[in-house]
Amino acid sequence: MQLSFKELPNGIRIVHQEIPHTRLVHCGFILNIGSRDEDQEQEGLAHFWEHMAFKGTQKRKTFHILNRLESLGGELNAYTTKEKVCFYASVLKDHYAKAAELLYDITFHSTFPEKQIERERQVILEEMAMYRDSPDDAIQDELDALVFDQHALGRNILGTEETVANFHHQDFIDFISSRLDTSQLVFSIVGNISFEKALRQIEGPLREIPTKRTLYTRSGFQTYQAKQKTSKREISQSLCAIGRPAYSLHDPNRYKLFLLNNILGGPSMNSRLNLSLRENYGYVYSVESTYQPFSDTGFFGIYFGTEEKTLKKSLAIVQRELEKLRSKKLGSLQLHTAKVQAIGQMAMAEENYASLMLVYGKSLLDHGKIDPLDSIFDQIRCTTAAELQDIAQEIFQVDQLTQLIYTPA
Repeated sequence: MQLSFKELPNGIRIVHQEIPHTRLVHCGFILNIGSRDEDQEQEGLAHFWEHMAFKGTQKRKTFHILNRLESLGGELNAYTTKEKVCFYASVLKDHYAKAAELLYDITFHSTFPEKQIERERQVILEEMAMYRDSPDDAIQDELDALVFDQHALGRNILGTEETVANFHHQDFIDFISSRLDTSQLVFSIVGNISFEKALRQIEGPLREIPTKRTLYTRSGFQTYQAKQKTSKREISQSLCAIGRPAYSLHDPNRYKLFLLNNILGGPSMNSRLNLSLRENYGYVYSVESTYQPFSDTGFFGIYFGTEEKTLKKSLAIVQRELEKLRSKKLGSLQLHTAKVQAIGQMAMAEENYASLMLVYGKSLLDHGKIDPLDSIFDQIRCTTAAELQDIAQEIFQVDQLTQLIYTPA
């Protein structure tokens, strides 16, 4: 199944893959704008924009936007990350034209009516309250703030009550005007539709978008200092979050760290942290480690919850597993098994065509190309035990890890 590309004169790129054996088409706009691109007084504005895209365009009101695809059995959605805003849809192939036109409308012709801003402000404040009431979410956000300190990467995507309370119509217009760059915008399509047909529905409208370049550049993250913090919360068990900066999207070691993280605390039940903390000792219900690369840096983190009486023991086990990976190379069978597992997980993820559509768009923005999955597999297969040990010795230094603990009040 071959990928097709087209770059329009204004810099907007289109990527497409036809999947003949599905009934669906997944499509969406991926913009290289995220919460890290906000000024401090704008904290939460990118996420608020995501919400407001559904609240009115030059030719549609909220109901008509929400009903346009849902009434056809389709799905319309959006999300905001630290570096991206995405508007996307999944529909039966016969309704692709309606999905593409609607996505175009909400991405480029939202009107941000003041009355709807007031309504949605309350929704977002409720969303923020919901997150505060969820200590699992709160500890992840606070760990980001500790690791990235005063940098924009450490700010909460939702913003603060103060900033969200002060956004008005012109704030959205000014933010989009200053951050939108048509060369940093991709429309991605994956599903049962030919490239020619997909283009017929979207190329004309996209060509009408004026070329836009921005002088804005992201502020890099330079300084990191490990910290330790413990605070009391109204919770029934202790929560622990451990993290530090890691490799960026452009670092050649990123797939090696992905593999190493998968061994340590990835999604499988046979990860080292899960086997030690849950299966061997029964100290936790769940434990995970994560690696998230950004354009100029990255993040590595470990999260778990345990009874207060087993917190110290759990922390000692985590440190022991990190030290094992630092001090001892994987055996040939262990390494082979880890590679097969990681490759299998990535291959299964490719079967989720909605996610694949978003991955294509993000990859084109981040790297200017889309690496074939087989080439990524080759990089994983070529990884040596010595290379993984070198990365563990760099990333898993205990004295370089920030630690945040919530204990029951």
